[in-house]
Formats: sequence, structure tokens, C-alpha cells
Amino acid sequence: MTVAPPKVAEFQDRLLSLGLARVSEAAALASAGLIGRGDEKAADQAAVNAMRDQLNLLDIKGVVVIGEGERDEAPMLYIGEEVGTGNGPAVDIALDPLEGTTLTAKDMPNALTVIAMAPRGSLLHAPDVYMEKLAIGPGHRIGTVTLTMTPSERVSALAAAKGCSTNDITVCVLERPRHEEMIAEIRSTGAAIRLITDGDVAGVMHCAEPDLTGIDMYMGSGGAPEGVLAAAALKCMGGQFFGKLLFRNDDERARARKAGIENFDRVYTRDDLVRGDVIFAATGVTDGSLLAGIKREPGHLTTETILMRSKTGSVRRMTYRNPIRR
Repeated sequence: MTVAPPKVAEFQDRLLSLGLARVSEAAALASAGLIGRGDEKAADQAAVNAMRDQLNLLDIKGVVVIGEGERDEAPMLYIGEEVGTGNGPAVDIALDPLEGTTLTAKDMPNALTVIAMAPRGSLLHAPDVYMEKLAIGPGHRIGTVTLTMTPSERVSALAAAKGCSTNDITVCVLERPRHEEMIAEIRSTGAAIRLITDGDVAGVMHCAEPDLTGIDMYMGSGGAPEGVLAAAALKCMGGQFFGKLLFRNDDERARARKAGIENFDRVYTRDDLVRGDVIFAATGVTDGSLLAGIKREPGHLTTETILMRSKTGSVRRMTYRNPIRR
């Protein structure tokens, strides 16, 4: 008698999506009382605790592939941690419980809670190193801009594709000393620059809705794990993303090898970083161009969440009115 192998649970992205939104909302609500209080660590820890608790309620066999750090660096939501009830589909999870801890502590714009989920083996296990990033919105042919172009060439190429002047292009850049030369070159084209102090996942997402945000392109270097999250968002919203890992020393190369990466010169596209269908949720903590921040009113807190599925291209915005329990 032949025994049939156990049935593998399918990745039901539609059924899991609302649960993922609750995870994102819970992390945001947990950090609400720490907005503007100047304590980055406390805000981050509150979001981590809430996100982990909610993830463990979902019927998934989840593994954190982008998280708070390696096992010896983070007590929870570390890379490789198993989350969920253990029932249901095997999934990869990429998360940032509070993308913009400094933004939250200082009550500055665009702090978000962010999480993405995809079938097991779909998300690149990106090491905690820098990544050179380039992103534009939807509607352009592949190769319109590339990482091999100079910053000014990218601006000119995108302007030509959009049928506008370079003066009409706005580029989002993380404000760091390492970007000073790039910023000067971009400005030499006549393009405008939107500088952000933190939160480059949100920075990349801005490219997907240029009419709403006023951002046409993102470029510069930032964390590689955040690059995977940004690629997951663009896979749902539309747009192009390119990334190349940057290494400062042999320790960082060893970290990449540990993550299974051998080709250190590879340029990753959006679909290299996120190889399968993905669902993505982000909740606003502080007010931003994409999402409203948490609103405190007598008796309740209100959040806004964006929930997206790459399979359908659906983008849902949800407002959650949460009673304050004393």
C-alpha cells in the first residue's frame, strides 16, 4: 500500500493578507505612546514585541529572513526565527517593526511599521550590509535607468522617458555624508532632491506613486535588508528596483557568504530579490506622504494601513479605529 505524501499547505495570499495588516497595525499602535518621546530603543522594542505576538497568532510556518539581526544580535524576530502557529503554509517573512525609530522618537515624518510575506524560498536572505539602490515607478521599459549610469545620466534618461525636462524630475535621497557628491551631480542637471533623514523603504515606495508623492526616482546606498522590503512593495505597486551589495571589509563578505551569496558583483532586480508572489503591509506611525500617522482622539487611536498583493496588483488602504483600553 502506497502512502500519499502529506499535502503541503498553499500560500493563500488573499486569506493571509488581512492577518498581515493586523500585524502591522499592532506594531504601530504599540509605538504610539512613544512618538516624540526621544527614546528610540523603547519605541522599537514596543513595536517588536507587538509584531511578534501577532505573527504567532497566524496559521503559518513562518521563518524570518529579514529581521532585527542575527540570532546572537537580537532576542526576538531575529533572522531564522520561526513564527506562527506551525499550521498552514511555509512562508518567508521580511519585516521592520519600526522603520524610522529616530523619526518616531523625534516625531518626524514617514515612520512606518513594515512587513512582507511570501512562499518559502521567495525572498533573498540579504546580509546586513549596504546596498546601492535605484528605483523608479511603473510604466517605463526595463533599462530606462541602470546602476551603470551616472546619477546625472539616470536623471536625463528618466526625463526623456517621461517626456519632460530634467528640471521636472525629483529624486529622493537619504541625507548622508557619503551622498554629497551624488547630490551635487543630481542638482547639476536641474533636478530637485527630496532629502530624507531615515526610512528608505518609504523613500523607495514614493517612486511608485509620483503623482501623489512628487517623487520620480530614488537613488543612493542604504541597508540591504531594507532593499528587499522596498522591492516587495514595488512588486505590488509597480515599478523597477535595482540593487547591488556593497562591502566595506572581509567581515561583511563573510556575512554575505553565510547568507548564501557568492556573486558579490551581482546587480539584483526587483524580481531577483522577491522571486514569488508577495503580500505587503505598512502602517503609518507618523504622518507621511504615503500614509497618515497615528491619530489620538478621546477614547481611541486611529491608524492608516496600506495592504498590497502582487498576484492581483491590488492596493487597499484601511483605517482602523482602535478603542483605548484602560
